[in-house]
Parts: sequence; C-alpha cells; structure tokens
Amino acid sequence: MAGACAGLLVLGGCGAYNIVQGLTSGASSDGGPEAEQSFDPAAVSSTPPSDAKAIRLTRTFLDNWSTRRLDEAARDTDAPGAASQALQAYKEGLHLTEVSFEHIHSAGPSSVTRGATKVTFDVTAHVAGGTWSYPSAVAVLQSNAHLLAVHWNNSVLYPGLGDDQSLTAGKLPAGTSTAKVVASDGKTDLSTFPSLRDIAATIRKNATPAGGNTGTGVAVLDDGGAGVKTLKVFTKGHAAAIKTTIDARLQAVAENAVKDSRLQDKAAGTVALDWTNGHILALAHAGSDGDIAINGIKSPGSTMKIVTSAALFDQAGLTPSSPAPCTDTLTANSQSFHNDAGVRANPGSTIAQGFTVSCNTSFIKDGFHYLVHDGDASALHDEAVSVFGMGSWSIGGGVATTDPSIPADVQGGDQAAQFIGQGKVTATPLVMASVAATVRGVGFHQPIILPGQEQESAPRAISARTAGYLQSMMRSVATGGTAAPRLGGLAGVGAKTGTAEEGDHTNGWLTAYDSRIAVAALVEGGSSGVDSAGYVVRHLLTER
Repeated sequence: MAGACAGLLVLGGCGAYNIVQGLTSGASSDGGPEAEQSFDPAAVSSTPPSDAKAIRLTRTFLDNWSTRRLDEAARDTDAPGAASQALQAYKEGLHLTEVSFEHIHSAGPSSVTRGATKVTFDVTAHVAGGTWSYPSAVAVLQSNAHLLAVHWNNSVLYPGLGDDQSLTAGKLPAGTSTAKVVASDGKTDLSTFPSLRDIAATIRKNATPAGGNTGTGVAVLDDGGAGVKTLKVFTKGHAAAIKTTIDARLQAVAENAVKDSRLQDKAAGTVALDWTNGHILALAHAGSDGDIAINGIKSPGSTMKIVTSAALFDQAGLTPSSPAPCTDTLTANSQSFHNDAGVRANPGSTIAQGFTVSCNTSFIKDGFHYLVHDGDASALHDEAVSVFGMGSWSIGGGVATTDPSIPADVQGGDQAAQFIGQGKVTATPLVMASVAATVRGVGFHQPIILPGQEQESAPRAISARTAGYLQSMMRSVATGGTAAPRLGGLAGVGAKTGTAEEGDHTNGWLTAYDSRIAVAALVEGGSSGVDSAGYVVRHLLTER
C-alpha cells in the first residue's frame, strides 16, 4: 500500500480518494475475488448495484486509470478491448502527464443506462498547455452472477463524447474556431447585419480565410481528425478573417433604408456598388422571405430605358435629340400600351425628353421602329449582354444570385414591351445597380463581394459617346424629371425611375449614381418608383 501511494504521489493522485484493493472486473458484488469469472454483458441484472458497491468499483476503476494501469482499468469495464484503446488514446491525444479524481458520489439509478447505478466524480487532467477540470460520471452494472462492471462508452472519458470522436490538447485544430466574415474595414463582422447573416454563413463555408491562429486548449476531434468543438481554451487565438467588399457604414445605412416607415412595411431590396470597380458596398432587404436585393427577379420597368436608349444610340445611330413622340397610347403587334398617370402627351418629344418624364410610348415607338427588323427583336438582348455585361455572374464565396432575363427571341407584344422593361424582361436590384454603374464608370465591372474574385467582362465596352448621352439624360431625370422629388439638389447625381406592372399591383424601382456609388432599389407594391424606391436610394446617397 505504501508503495502504491508513493507512486500515486508522483502522479498527484494519492489523497484524492481512498484506494480500495481487490475489486476488478469479475469481482463479486460482496467484494470477494472471482479471478476465474468475468463480467458477461449479455447477462446484466435488471437490479442496479447498491450505491456502496457502485462507488467501490468506480474508485478501483479510477485508481487504475490515474496510475496508468490502463489495461487493468479497462478490465473494470464491460468492454475491455474498446476501453483499453480509448484510455490510451485519451492519454496520447491530451499529452496527459497527470489525472486525478475527487468528489466521487452515487447519483442513484441511472436514467440513461437501464439497470445501472450512476456514480459522479470530478476530473482534473494536466494536459498539453494547461490544467483541465470537468465533471464526469460512469454507469455501474451488475450481472446475474453478481459481478460488477463500468459500462463503457466514450462518454466515460468526457460527457457526451461520441464513440467515433477523440480528444486533443495543445494547439487547437482549425475546425474548432469559426472564421469571421468581415467588411472591408477588416473588423466588422457581417453577421451583425440582418441582411447579410445568410450571405456571411455561405461565404464562411466556401471562401478561404486569411491570418489568425486557433490558440491552445482542449478540443473534440471527429474520426477524420477534424475539429468538432472546443472544450477548454488555455490561450485565446485570433479568428481568421475573410474580408469582403462591404462598406460597414454604408451597409448600416442600407439596413435602415429598406425599413423606411414610408414604405409601410412593403418588401424592399437595395444594392450599392463602387462604380469604379464593381465592388458590392451594401446589400440589404426587408419584408420578404428571400433576399430580393440579389434574387428578387422582377420586371424592372422604365429603369430598362437606360439599356433601350443605349441600343438606340449604338445600333440605330440616334442621339438624345432624335424624335421620340410621346402619345397617350400606342399599339404595337396588336398590343396597346399607355403611359403612367401624369405623363402628358408631347408629339414633338425627343428621346431625352421622353426619358426625363419616362414616357412609355416614346420608347416603344422608337424601339419597335428602329430595333425590330423583320420580326427579329434581339437588339435589346444584344445591347444588354454585350455592353452591360448581363449574364450569369458569380459574385464570390458561393453566394447565389439570380440572373437577369432579356430574351433574344421575344414574340408578339413582348417585342415592344421589352423596351420599357416589361414582358419577359426581368432583373434584380443588383443588376440594375450595375447598369447605372456602367453608365457612370463608362464601362462594365461585374459586381463582386470578395476582393480579387474573378470578374466577367463585357464583350464590348460602352462608348464614351453613349455613356455621355446617358449621363446627361439621367442627370435631367434627377434634377427636373421623375426622380427630382427625392434626388433634386444632390450634386452629381444621375437617375432613372421605374414603375412595373405585376399582376394586380405595381413595383417601384429607382437606380442612380453619384460621384462614388451606383445604387438600385426595388419596392414590391410601390405605387411609383420615386415614391417608394426613391426613399431608399436617397438614404444611400445622402447618409454615408
């Protein structure tokens, strides 16, 4: 006994409890040795052992464990082979130098293991990097032959540890700490913004973090050695970061903008881009089941007149002063079209004037006359794809966006409707923000949310002539046209409003730019672009 205690003193285990010799796996319930007998897991009694007997066996098991007699400890269980391997893995994985147990008490019949008595205890383990203490428990069974055994599973090592899991100590594995997805400032966590939580989670799964370290502590590993959960931290690490293009300050503005009280809780989405490089600076949505800022695929209404005008300039050789009569109604391919309320007829209207007041008939007349040839109405599609880069984009990080649709083979009334952003033409706020950005930046830069993400290029750069024409017309819309009630007086702003019919309601659109950003907003159920999306866009242009 003295020798055994001396050994335990070296390991710091002597004194933690009184050692009881003689009880091993195969020991009888009255404490007498039964060397030739072993515990039969298939013959477990339905009667739990008494508290005293369960505690005695538990003390013996823990004594063997603490003094590194692991095979003997394993023989105290009902699965010696599995227990021996697991106890050895515990020692090696934690780089264990010492383990001790105290406060060993019976908790009565186990509520988890039928026919067992639960014995609780506290563990103190000296492992790589520090000291780890935790509460644990075992279930002690009794066989029909009155032999006792600790019921083995990996939760004996640590509560809740799966049989396909193990423990490690020291440098924490990468899988146990989550990389932060941050704004362009390198510190603001995107998950703090309601509109970006799902996007941040997607980026975290798909993008490669940079920098950071995991720190040291104790962790759970899966059967492949990957980190599952951190149990104890000795030295705190610094989470690796995935930096995005999001401007934290502008994102905060966008989050509030889509909840403007004047929208009356209507679903809204907005996107802001840096028009110099296509970086997504803000992305927010509210009041809808999905992210309508990047996936709200709707007819963009009169905001599409930007692309229609570009096609008239590039493919028909027209200018802003070219005639574009604004009549109350117009019939094309047997379909009748009308203007929004408040648009006055002007038979002598030009393209620029029709654009400023958003006259539908001006653009249907010129578009149908100059851009549809022998039933071929693909000119708008060609302009959208070739100059404005519309197509299938990857903004980075595995974040899904919905592609725009400007069909090349439209038929019937849709051949005319496309020129005012109706019919089969659809887009998202992300796409329409890119349209405004292409005009202001005199070139297409595919929107991205991760810096360095590969960007698709447009087959043909917008000409300086066409961009200049569009900038002049969009400036007129902001200063004295349909967007003036919200954007008038703002320096350097160009804009285009849109009101698109959808079923029994309309959706409000507005896209705009200033000296730094391009913005688009959509409000489902908005009566007009200026009186719905206009409020959202104004926030982004004035509050950053």
